Amino acid sequence: MSDLSELRFFRTPAHPCSYLEERQAATLFVDPQTRLDAGLYSELSRLGFRRSGDYLYRPHCDGCRACVPARVRVADFQPRRRHKRLRRRNADLTVSEEPARYTREVYSLYARYIDQRHGDGDMFPPSEEQFTSFLTCDWADTRFYCFRDPRRRLVAVAVTDLLDDGLSAVYTFFDPDQPDRGLGVNALLWQIEAAHARGMPYLYLGYWIRQCQKMSYKSQYQPLELLDGGNWRELPGPDAESRR
Repeated sequence: MSDLSELRFFRTPAHPCSYLEERQAATLFVDPQTRLDAGLYSELSRLGFRRSGDYLYRPHCDGCRACVPARVRVADFQPRRRHKRLRRRNADLTVSEEPARYTREVYSLYARYIDQRHGDGDMFPPSEEQFTSFLTCDWADTRFYCFRDPRRRLVAVAVTDLLDDGLSAVYTFFDPDQPDRGLGVNALLWQIEAAHARGMPYLYLGYWIRQCQKMSYKSQYQPLELLDGGNWRELPGPDAESRR
């Protein structure tokens, strides 16, 4: 257990929010000079921090608490009927655990995904340098879980960090030309199953934002715990109608 009181943090200037229009955001970073390791990363994840490249951060916005850290309690996860159908639809995919590093194959899929799905986002245009600085890390225990179809074509990659109490879903990218497979959802369901198989209690999902559709989807994965102050509390589940 590290002495978190000795850590130094830096706050960015206000900048336009990536998730909520007409709002300003600020980010709190752990001092880049801090000697980070998987243990400290795990502690800070329980406090709502996330990893981007070699940096640990969390939102720290004036007058706004819309970004709420979220994690799935995997042992009690209850897949919906559509989740089960989607897993059956992707039963022909194989998954391999590969080192977290640049390869031409993985980067090619990443670049296609960013170009077609996030052309208006902060990660556009993609580059090899941006790929490496965003997804890889010198001190984290990071894996690329690579999903391939029966012809061995790479169709999805789940970038996943191993923590001491779970897995952290850092980022997932996939073939944008196969929308019927639901590759992003399939990768998340697979990570829940992988955490459970390892005997880990949680899959950390980053931030849940009720007002943002592309982030609010995380409430579909129950039981979902949200960090409220210093305590993790379960988000009330959806009603029966929404579970179809």
